[in-house]
Amino acid sequence: MPEGHSVHRIARQFARNIVGRTVAASSPQGRFVEGAEVIDGREALEVQAVAKQMFLRFDRDVWLRVHLGMYGAWDFSGDVSVDATIASSNGRMGQTNQRGTVIDDAILDAAGENSLSSIGAPRRARVRMSEQTTGLDEQTEWPPPVVGAVRLRLLTESTCADLRGPTACALQTPDEIAAVIAKLGPDPLVDDVAEGEERFTATVKKKPTAIGLLLMDQAVVSGIGNVYRAELLFRARQNPHTPGRDVPEDVVRGIWRDWARLLPIGVETGQMMTMDDLDPAAYRRAMAHRDDRHWVYHRAGLPCRVCGTTVLMEEAAGRKLYWCPSCQA
Repeated sequence: MPEGHSVHRIARQFARNIVGRTVAASSPQGRFVEGAEVIDGREALEVQAVAKQMFLRFDRDVWLRVHLGMYGAWDFSGDVSVDATIASSNGRMGQTNQRGTVIDDAILDAAGENSLSSIGAPRRARVRMSEQTTGLDEQTEWPPPVVGAVRLRLLTESTCADLRGPTACALQTPDEIAAVIAKLGPDPLVDDVAEGEERFTATVKKKPTAIGLLLMDQAVVSGIGNVYRAELLFRARQNPHTPGRDVPEDVVRGIWRDWARLLPIGVETGQMMTMDDLDPAAYRRAMAHRDDRHWVYHRAGLPCRVCGTTVLMEEAAGRKLYWCPSCQA
């Protein structure tokens, strides 16, 4: 499932290519026909990402809420304007299998979390932004043909956005959107960071639930998924099984501040980069390969980078939890 940085990056893509334009909306798959009819012919006015959800507002206060879930994807095609802060030369955003290559000094991660480079000026292209990866291809036919089960197509004069396989795709009123956001924990890129720290700390300190589970609870804190959960806890040297209320307050605050630091890095680079102070060669390796950019995530059975103890992996509420039993004792 894409983590918070990916959703913020996708929202930036909408801001550059869809917001401020009138869209023709359709549901080729047929599962969002009525909703598409409401959106059709309206101007997209703003986009907002909170936690792992994206909200797109159209004129007359019509809101579209999208949660990609595990398998959702947005495909952009046409004249796609993408800069270095929101996409890579291979065009894909999200997280998946990690295969990296370096081309012309651009660090490309075929897992798609990339990017230090820009695809340059608007060009006729197709860009997938999701959990899965297909890369960036030249696109000549316009409008582009419908490929696969497209829940929603948003089409401007020059750009097409196709949505496939989301967990949620719904039209909601402003009050309903506000209610959804109110149930989410603080997001460092949306909420006041200091206020967010107080909310997060107060919530964690009253919970008997293990801190490793609390960090995955979007009602406690927004945007953290499996990767960031493992890495934040390791960086804090915090045992994931400690009840939230028993975690020292300074550690809880440190986790929030670390999240507020790592999330913007993820948005700007496209990588869930969690290792600090790397030399240039190590940094390039880390940007190209996931295995070189994390402390414990996906390192089950390997020695801890700090102490050499074997990194453990266990199931926690149906998700894989990676941690070092020595550093995080």
